[in-house]
Amino acid sequence: MDRQISQRFPFPAYANGWFRIAYADDIAAGEVKALHYFGQHLVLFRDEEGEAHLLDAHCPHLGAHLGFGGTVDGKGIRCPFHAWLWDGEGRCIEIPYAKKIPRTAKMRAWLLVERNGLLFTWYHDQDEPPSYEVPELWQCGSSEWSPYQIRRWTVKSRWLDMNENAVDQIHFRYVHGTHTSPETEVDIDGHILRCRSRMKMGTPQGEITGGIDTTDYGPGLQTVDVSGIAETLMVNTSTPIDEDTTDVSFAYAVREVDGVSATRGVGAALVKDLEKQMAEDIVIWENKHYYSRPLLCDGDGQIGTYRRWMKQFFSVPILRGDD
Repeated sequence: MDRQISQRFPFPAYANGWFRIAYADDIAAGEVKALHYFGQHLVLFRDEEGEAHLLDAHCPHLGAHLGFGGTVDGKGIRCPFHAWLWDGEGRCIEIPYAKKIPRTAKMRAWLLVERNGLLFTWYHDQDEPPSYEVPELWQCGSSEWSPYQIRRWTVKSRWLDMNENAVDQIHFRYVHGTHTSPETEVDIDGHILRCRSRMKMGTPQGEITGGIDTTDYGPGLQTVDVSGIAETLMVNTSTPIDEDTTDVSFAYAVREVDGVSATRGVGAALVKDLEKQMAEDIVIWENKHYYSRPLLCDGDGQIGTYRRWMKQFFSVPILRGDD
């Protein structure tokens, strides 16, 4: 059995796609950060010209971790052990004490895209090139929208089990206490899955109709547009740390109309409620079992549709029959 397939999860831990490894503001020019994603040690650095790079963490020379003591030098990172200098493409460009650089002095450089205030890397278990692009979000950087309010959680679960929430219309009522279960429509366009939900929301002025429009761009990026009380954008990213845990982050932005922002008033209350819902979900996710053949009824919505869509992000067939 593939080591990524577990008794709890009959599908690989690592899907193919774009995944957030940092927010752009997490790392300044000249900074170095040690990271651990996809069960691998990585090093992120931003060179002196401001361009971000992601490399395998261990120097091929004698194995030092570049994220601990490594320093930015021009457009490269210098190893803390013997001062070998590696550029952003993973090539050794200087050995201070050697006359010749070995022809095989190379290390893996990960494809990196900086977009929407986040840094994304491409993961594919067969090392194939990207099959789609990270979208541009028009709200990011707009003067009409507040800066991101960022929240992060480390969750003992896998992305697929968590992302199914978008199409699990019934759980909104019984887990999050919404007045009704939403009416949900699902549309698929290649690597994109859109889920449009409408539900009743309670406010101090009474019940109103609100909307939650969720768009999944592959396995690692999801946007949620919330309407009704205040227009809110959630940029949700889930990146596997290892086979058992996922780095989950929500970045909230609120449309600033009539004094509404993400840090005060209605905007702050809405963000607080969304955080509450996340806490309620985590308890479920961390203690549930994923059934490849769940016992479903006619009110369960589009779970089957979602599972068929997500299969495209795995290089191997998903195992069945564990249940």
